[in-house]
Amino acid sequence: MARNKHPEETVNLILDVSFRLFLEKGYEHTSIQNIIDHLGGLSKGAIYHHFASKEDILIAVIDKITADSNQLLADIRDRADLTGKEKLKAIFKASIVRPVQDELFTVAPDLGNNPRFLSCIFLDTINEVAPNYILPIIHQGQEDGTITTDYPAELSELIILAANIWMNPMIFHNSAQESYNKFRVFDQMMKGFGLDIMDQEMLDRLYQLAQIYEKHQD
Repeated sequence: MARNKHPEETVNLILDVSFRLFLEKGYEHTSIQNIIDHLGGLSKGAIYHHFASKEDILIAVIDKITADSNQLLADIRDRADLTGKEKLKAIFKASIVRPVQDELFTVAPDLGNNPRFLSCIFLDTINEVAPNYILPIIHQGQEDGTITTDYPAELSELIILAANIWMNPMIFHNSAQESYNKFRVFDQMMKGFGLDIMDQEMLDRLYQLAQIYEKHQD
């Protein structure tokens, strides 16, 4: 068999197809054969040449979809022209306006029934995003006087867990209105910490995403 001259393209195809199937069918209900059936003629051997198991594919999928997001977080974290509070606002705004969010909410995956996928998102939130991106911003805010807290590590976890997990309608099956109510509560909670980082434009955008999700539910 001829050597694959474009292994990166093959890997990206496998990951893109697997990501779509994991969202639509659930990780537990997606087989290697399901993935093969959507690869346009690639063989099982092509998959196992790059990945030892379906779990390895899942890990690679999570790494791929979080890489761009984490780069966005890093770019904002490292800016020298913003205060800590301004960086938090910039992160939230940049995260929700990304076009990929429309695609994700249109696919409307049931993350509550995708335990492996949900577990990976949760662990990335706690082990990667909170300590490496949100916490340094809170520390900066403490230094520049824009964020006041005696518990920076705990606050960083609270903020990102509320944003990524609690406010996610794909986990709790919230209607658009229920989701919007959560957004408003989050806004009030942040203001209670002196962090007026949400504005009406952002709330409207979150509501729009929740409407997209609600529209595509069975």
